[in-house]
Amino acid sequence: MNLPKELRYSVEHEWVRTEGNKAIIGITDFAQSELGDIVFVELPEVGTEVSAGEPFGSVESVKTVSELYAPVSGKVVEVNSALEESPENVNESPYEDGWMIVVEMSDESELDKLLTAEGYAKTIEQE
Repeated sequence: MNLPKELRYSVEHEWVRTEGNKAIIGITDFAQSELGDIVFVELPEVGTEVSAGEPFGSVESVKTVSELYAPVSGKVVEVNSALEESPENVNESPYEDGWMIVVEMSDESELDKLLTAEGYAKTIEQE
């Protein structure tokens, strides 16, 4: 299981990489492996406001459709449009090519509520 130490994680299986006040968001290696082959990703438009803990899109796999939950609040400033043509990037490279959205955070303290790699590993061991 690939869990980069520099990222933060939500209990809903999203990861966050921060660059200044921007949060790059995707789903974890664990999440993509549980979902199976991802065939469609629905993401919000640039300019959409997202709230921590609230759905911002969905991923459809051969097994199921799952909601995506925002780990932090703010405004979507970039969307990975490559996923429209290549949703399999989420399976093949969840932390690099499979990123989903970039959010300009409205409250950076929300990052403190997210899990470290170690904390997230403990969470998924219980599932």
